[in-house]
Amino acid sequence: MSDPVKVVIVDDHPMVAEGIQSILESYDDIEVVATLSNGREAVDRMPQMAPDVVLMDLNMPDIGGLTATEMLLEANPATRILILSMHDSPEYINTALSHGAVGYVLKDVPTEEIKIAIDTVMTGKRYLCTGAKGSLEPEDGDQRESLTSREQTVLLQLAQGKSNKEVAAALNISVRTVETHRKNIKRKLGISSTAGLTRYAMEHGVLQGTGVSL
Repeated sequence: MSDPVKVVIVDDHPMVAEGIQSILESYDDIEVVATLSNGREAVDRMPQMAPDVVLMDLNMPDIGGLTATEMLLEANPATRILILSMHDSPEYINTALSHGAVGYVLKDVPTEEIKIAIDTVMTGKRYLCTGAKGSLEPEDGDQRESLTSREQTVLLQLAQGKSNKEVAAALNISVRTVETHRKNIKRKLGISSTAGLTRYAMEHGVLQGTGVSL
């Protein structure tokens, strides 16, 4: 039998967090390793817990869900972050996905849908609950995944001809993290070569205003 999926819940409303925890703990293949009350706690404690999936509220004190998402993915790009939110507007959903979240679930969904969302993102797919899907443009599913702001920064560095090691030094991150970002950028853009990345950066204005001429 495979190990249970390790889940961390981050929400500043104790009743919400406890409710989700009690539901998820009824499944044999899920282990809730912690419930945290804000993004700061998540960023500080996540390295020790190494969860497979993080259920992240958006609006929290100290560090909000979007900032915490970026910081957690910076430290461990393999973490799957599912946003839990009351907001179903396209702006909230698209912003969450652009920050690196792999799914978006509204807090008023049937509780079993949270389990479905966890199962889905564990297979490597993106998950949007029905209400979130309905808020996005119908053709959204046909579009390429958006780059996160950090991936855009890495793309800019790569497009300037820098090596993984040089990018890592410039952004104060590990070479391994750069390699992961590079792989994700290529996958999202459907580009296989560094030259292709540079061409994409030029065509989409990534290099504008940097003083770089290619």
